[in-house]
Amino acid sequence: MSKTAVGLFPNPGTANEVVRDLVATSFRPDDVRIVREQLDMGVADAMSTPRIDFEVRVERELRDMGATVSEANAYAAGLRRGGALVFATGSKEDVTRAGELMNRHGAMEMEELRGRGPDAALAIDDDSLQVNAESSNQVGRIREGGGARVFVW
Repeated sequence: MSKTAVGLFPNPGTANEVVRDLVATSFRPDDVRIVREQLDMGVADAMSTPRIDFEVRVERELRDMGATVSEANAYAAGLRRGGALVFATGSKEDVTRAGELMNRHGAMEMEELRGRGPDAALAIDDDSLQVNAESSNQVGRIREGGGARVFVW
């Protein structure tokens, strides 16, 4: 099963620093990526909705990894506000280290996204999200502490 650490950062500059540090510590560049909303999303025609399409793809990918709907929505809201997501995939030990590094760089807590404007309904019940990571047949999110999350999928 794949294991991926995910951290949301308030700005792309911090996310770039995280990626540089991850690659410097042991991650291959192919195992780390940044996702952020493009400033200029071209519109093909009157029916084009590039921003919505982008958010739907990001939310779908996060849900496929084990994020709850609330978490995926919160991550999308963070991107909408100019933030950037960093994904680091590797072994259990690698993603644990990646999560720790992300937290040292200030990965945002999901709770930081609550109560801000129209996204106030993004409350997350962490107790209902615990997954046994040691079981090879379970998929979901493991809370590692701090803002970074580790997903097993």
